[in-house]
Amino acid sequence: MNIDPDWEVSVQEVSAMRKNGQDFLLLDVRQPEEFSICKIAGAHLLPLRDLPDRIAEVRRLAGSRPIITQCHHGVRSLNAAALLRQAGLSQARSMAGGIDAWSILIDANVPRY
Repeated sequence: MNIDPDWEVSVQEVSAMRKNGQDFLLLDVRQPEEFSICKIAGAHLLPLRDLPDRIAEVRRLAGSRPIITQCHHGVRSLNAAALLRQAGLSQARSMAGGIDAWSILIDANVPRY
């Protein structure tokens, strides 16, 4: 699967989108155990391993809204964005650095692990 670096968005850009009230689907592709440790408010959990079988669900959830995928450090979420794009959801992008970068750069109240 070809990965395009333009498919990434920074945590600062995602934070600005939230502050500006932009409507988008934040798709957390981590495992439930990770999600129970920390999460970004409003994120929808859908583990990467389940994503191929749930593309139609993502399509319904997102509608025409942008999709931002996120994981722990940004590797799984970039793969998720590529998978969604391959399925025709061209509005999917990955949050570079994942929730770890979010905790460091945006919200220190989000626990790190």
